[in-house]
Amino acid sequence: MAFCGHCMVSNPLTVIAPCSYHHGLGHWVGQIKYQAQFAVIDVLVDALVQRILYLEYLGFIQLPQVLIAVPLHKKRLQQRGFNQAWLIGQALSKRLDIPLVDNILLRVRETLPQAGLSGKLRRKNLKGAFELSSEFSWQRVALIDDVVTTGTTVEEIARLLQRQHTQVQVWCLARAEAPGSR
Repeated sequence: MAFCGHCMVSNPLTVIAPCSYHHGLGHWVGQIKYQAQFAVIDVLVDALVQRILYLEYLGFIQLPQVLIAVPLHKKRLQQRGFNQAWLIGQALSKRLDIPLVDNILLRVRETLPQAGLSGKLRRKNLKGAFELSSEFSWQRVALIDDVVTTGTTVEEIARLLQRQHTQVQVWCLARAEAPGSR
């Protein structure tokens, strides 16, 4: 059995990350997102690919049919000039030969940056921020992001995808654990 009774009722998302944000990787994830330092993406994606393939080998996960990067709002994308989740997704797509689909999930509402917001404010901030552009026929997807902290962003998107009866995994470069759980 993969989950305890409480987890079976709450149906948690599977989040796969090769490393902890708080054990040295936070700096590098920040360099990608805020300083456009893309050289480190390949090394971190290689570590993520190794984790994914190992978990598949052990039978804990089944590879998805498609990858979907967490989208940025068009204004944020224009300001930043790139979407780090899409860049990570593109690298994963090439290494794992899984298509990256970037035309079905849209960020339709401009939101405040999640960094620095409490869990409650993060949930309120993202309410209704995403939409699916059309129905799709995939049963398994991996949602790609750079870092998962509280999980608010990926949970909001996962709810949309799960309404389509789609199994969602989350793949990220780093996981920021709650204080005391490291």
